Amino acid sequence: MRFLIVSILVVLLLPALAFASGAHDSLSCTGCHGIHTAEAGELIFAVQPNTKVVNPRTKQAYSGVTALCLGCHEDNGGMGIMPIKSMKSHPYGVTPNPKVASVPASLLREGKLECIGCHDPHPSNPNHKYLRVDTKKGGEMQDFCSLCHSSKSGKKVSASNIFSSMNEGGSAQPASKPAAPSKR
Repeated sequence: MRFLIVSILVVLLLPALAFASGAHDSLSCTGCHGIHTAEAGELIFAVQPNTKVVNPRTKQAYSGVTALCLGCHEDNGGMGIMPIKSMKSHPYGVTPNPKVASVPASLLREGKLECIGCHDPHPSNPNHKYLRVDTKKGGEMQDFCSLCHSSKSGKKVSASNIFSSMNEGGSAQPASKPAAPSKR
C-alpha cells in the first residue's frame, strides 16, 4: 500500500518538478501582475512597488520595474524574499557610464539599467537565475558579463543571444523571441 501511495505521488509531482527551474516558476502571472488594478499607461503590477529603499547614487526612491522587483527582493520596504543589497550587487537604477560599459539598448529602460536589464523573471526563461544570456548554469558567466563589458573581457557576445519575453507596453520590443516549438 505504501509503495502505491509513493508511486502515485511521484507520478503526480514529477511533471511539476521537471518544469520547475527557478523560484518564479511557482508564481502565476498574478503573483506580479494585476490586470484589475492597472491605470492607463501603467505596467500591471500586483506587487506593491518598494518606495522606501533609496538608490545610493541618486538619493531617490527606485521606480518602475526595479521598484516592483524590490517589492519582493528587499528587506527595507519589501517582502524580504531572497533579498539583494545594492551595495553588494551590480548597480541598477543607473544610467550606464559609456567608459565602463557598452550596454545594448534592448537592456535599458528609459536609458537606465534596471533589474530586468540583466534578468527576465518570467518562468519561460530557461536560463540560470533568470539571466538574459545562457551562462551554462553559471559556468560561463563571462558570456553574460561580456554583453556589456566586452572591452574588459576581450569577448563580444551577440545581442541576438539575449533572452526576452517582455514587451512593456510596446515601448521596448523583445530582443529575441523564445524558439517556437518544432512541429513534427
